[in-house]
This record gives sequence, structure tokens and C-alpha cells, in this order.
Amino acid sequence: MRKNFIRYLTYVFLVVALLVALAAWYLDPYNPDDAAMQAMRAGDGVSVIEQGGLLVFKGGETTPPGIILYPGGLVGPESYAPLARLLAMSGHRTVIVKMPLNLAFTGVDRASDVLKAYPEEPFVIGGHSLGGSMASRYAASHPERILGVFFLASYPDQKGSLKDKKLPVLSLIGSRDGVVNRSEYEKARQYLPDNAMYMTVAGGNHAQFGSYGAQKGDQPAVILPGDQWQQTVAVMKEWMKSTVAGLER
Repeated sequence: MRKNFIRYLTYVFLVVALLVALAAWYLDPYNPDDAAMQAMRAGDGVSVIEQGGLLVFKGGETTPPGIILYPGGLVGPESYAPLARLLAMSGHRTVIVKMPLNLAFTGVDRASDVLKAYPEEPFVIGGHSLGGSMASRYAASHPERILGVFFLASYPDQKGSLKDKKLPVLSLIGSRDGVVNRSEYEKARQYLPDNAMYMTVAGGNHAQFGSYGAQKGDQPAVILPGDQWQQTVAVMKEWMKSTVAGLER
């Protein structure tokens, strides 16, 4: 009986160890690369601070609206520092929200922390991949607190439907994106308003909205990461200027 008990304990230990190893492998995020870590440094008129799990990028003069950015699934939040830095340099306070386990569905309501920290400042919300889907859920539940929603290689699900929320929407995707399910992407249009703006970054891919290297299943981009960030910022600035900045809520 003692031997059987020891065998049982050994079996349980091995199963638990295997499950822990699998969980650690699965939840291991895509880590920010050197360019991302360089962008995390304050300088050139941009301050970078971390407060309460929020990475806040601010340029000299702040131009509304501010930007709340939810990271992609299993992507380290610092990976979006290059994009956030460029947005901050253009005048828009940009806040990257850290998520538990690097999965945005574990922190859908974390945008409330940003709005609480800056109660007098209007914000748009969005995110990359899974982050965009979860950001739309927040906006759908709190349309009165958000000025607009943007998707970077992302799309909403039914819980994040913005169809009747009267919010400006921007959807941006790379022409070389190999991760987004195009069929689901097209079907998700039913959850967006008819006047949603759809734009494509020619030559861009899925991963280059961030800065964390290649992503499984993605196609190689034919433009440099910096080009994709610059194009993304240009489109977002124009979208915010023409459809969001003057909107009264």
C-alpha cells in the first residue's frame, strides 16, 4: 500500500509539473525588443512614467484626446512603446494598460483606472489584436466615457458591438497580416457603425504595430517597423482631428 501511495504521489507531482510547464510556455509573452526598450526611456520632450500598472507617455503640450491602448494577447505592454512615444510626440497623452497574465480579457475594465487618473481629460480607447476586441467591450459598456474606438489588426465581437453606440471608429490593418482571420474580420463589420473608417497599411503586418519581433503565423512585412508606426500615427491623428477632437460628450 505504501508503494502504491508513493507511486500515486509521484504521478500527481508529474502531472502538476507538466501542467505548470505547459501554462508557463503558453503564457510566456512576446517580449519587447531593443527598439521598444529604447522607446521606454524619457527624453526628446517625452516623459515616460509607470503608475498603478499604467505606462504613461506624455509630450510637451497635451492635445486632446488622450489615448488608452490595450496590448495584444501575450504581448508585453512595453512592446507598444515606440507607437506610444510617437503619439505622445504628436501631443496625445498615450497610456498603455498592463494586463494580468498579458491577456486583455482579464482586465477589460482597466480603462477606468486611466479615466480616474485623468478625470478632466477626454480619451479614445483601442488596442492591438485581442486588446482591441476587449477595448471595444469596454467602450460598448461605457459609451458615455469614451470619445471613439480604434482597432489595430483587430475587430469586435458581439459583446463589444459598437453598432448603435454613436462612437467614431477606426479600423487599421496591415496588408501582410497573417494572424487576423479575414473571414471573421469581415463578419465583425456587423458590430461596427456604417460610418466606421477602414484603412490598410500597405506592406505592414500584424506584429509591427508593436515591437516584439516576429509572431507565429504572421507574414513578413515589406516595410520597416518605423514606417508602420509612422503611418499608424498619421492615420490616427487625422481620425482624431476630424471625427473625435471636436465631438462634445
